[in-house]
This record gives sequence, C-alpha cells and structure tokens, in this order.
Amino acid sequence: MTNYSKLTDTELAALLKEGDHPAYTEIYNRYKFILHAHAVNKLREREEARDIIQEVFTYLWSKHEVIQFSGSLSGYLYGAIRHAILNKVTRKQVQEKYFDSIKAFAMQGDVVTDHLIRENQLKYYIEKEILLLPRKMREVFEMSRKEYLTHKEIAWKLEISEQTVSKQITNALKILKVKLGILIYLFLMMHR
Repeated sequence: MTNYSKLTDTELAALLKEGDHPAYTEIYNRYKFILHAHAVNKLREREEARDIIQEVFTYLWSKHEVIQFSGSLSGYLYGAIRHAILNKVTRKQVQEKYFDSIKAFAMQGDVVTDHLIRENQLKYYIEKEILLLPRKMREVFEMSRKEYLTHKEIAWKLEISEQTVSKQITNALKILKVKLGILIYLFLMMHR
C-alpha cells in the first residue's frame, strides 16, 4: 500500500490526474490549513475563506483529468485561491453597486409616476399608429401581437396562407418602425 504522505507534490499531481482519490485526499490534507490561512488573511472572514477552499478543492477533483499543472502543485493551488478570492470580491462589488442602485431608485418616488405617464402616452401613440395600418394588415398584426396567435392559427382563421400572414406582419413592423422610430425619438426628447 502506498504511503501518500511521503509522495512529492509532482507525484500526487500525476496520481490525481489518473483519478486517484487517496492522492486527492492527501493534497487536501497537505494544503487545506495553509490555504485557509492565506484566504483568511486576504478576506478577513473565516467562513468565506472556508467556502473558497471548498470551491477550489471541489473544482480540483471535478476537473482532475483536464487540469494542467504548468508549475508546481502549490503554485496552482495558491493561484486558484487568488482567482477565487478576486471573483468573490468582484461579485461582492457588483452586488453592492446593484443594491446601491436599487436604493437610489427607491428614494426617487416621483420618477415611477412620471414613467407610468410616459408609458401610457407611448402606448396611446403606438395604438394610434396600429389603427392607421391597412385593415387586413392591422387584423393580422393584432392577432399576432395581441392575441398571441401563431402564423398557422392566423392563416387558418382568416383563410389565407402562412406566407401571407408572415408578409403582412413583416410589412406592419416595417411601417411601425419607421413611424414610431421618429415618434419615440421626439417623445423622448420632449420628456427629458
């Protein structure tokens, strides 16, 4: 029976790549405390450091067949810990920015009402432009966008081909895009 505690890091890494679980256990036991101390030193939180150690070692085992140790095993593990810490810090910063953004938005109570008014005005203009579409085109467009019918269902109901339905919707979107594109631009400029 192999005494894994006497093996070098290079030998352990080679056995790990072959899926040798006792070699993995020896690597874990050999490095868990020093890596934990390193992570605590960087994060200042024991629980977060413990989580990072678990993440790194879980990744090490799950990817043992494909991991390339270009340098030493200890160098790889320290690099993995550093990378995991940086990811955690970055995620925390993004999360803090998100919460700050929500907090700032919540403080602006009157903005929500203003946005609702603008939204209703915009809906009114869109509906007005839809009503100006040719009758058949408008009917096909509304069945698609308001009743959520498929092209096949619309074709069946109106007794026309699916290709005609597709063409009518495409043409309606082109018309609305041109008319509403300018309208939305002007609307946004007037309500700034």
